[in-house]
Amino acid sequence: MRCVIARYPFELTKNGVLASMAGVRPEPVTGDAVTIGRRRYPVMQVGTVITRQDRRDFTGDEVTRAMARLGFTCHSRPEPVAPSTPDALTPLQVASALLGTPGPQDR
Repeated sequence: MRCVIARYPFELTKNGVLASMAGVRPEPVTGDAVTIGRRRYPVMQVGTVITRQDRRDFTGDEVTRAMARLGFTCHSRPEPVAPSTPDALTPLQVASALLGTPGPQDR
């Protein structure tokens, strides 16, 4: 499949991407990701490996579109997890509770 990433044309195939990413250890995923084989890679890492360009030269959207067209599963940025109960304490409240309240001799 022909695609343009960072104004350069690339002829990508699913098998070619699988071969390029074989043996590459995934970086921690903090944003958009793509599943290649059994591993989840950040899209910018995949773009760097398959295009051999610097990450500043292309966008994650370009790589995501190309990987989706090749049939790979793409994942959007993970949403922050909200507390499951409204009664959950914040870290500040937990620390305050652990310290306790000042007694009469502490004042």
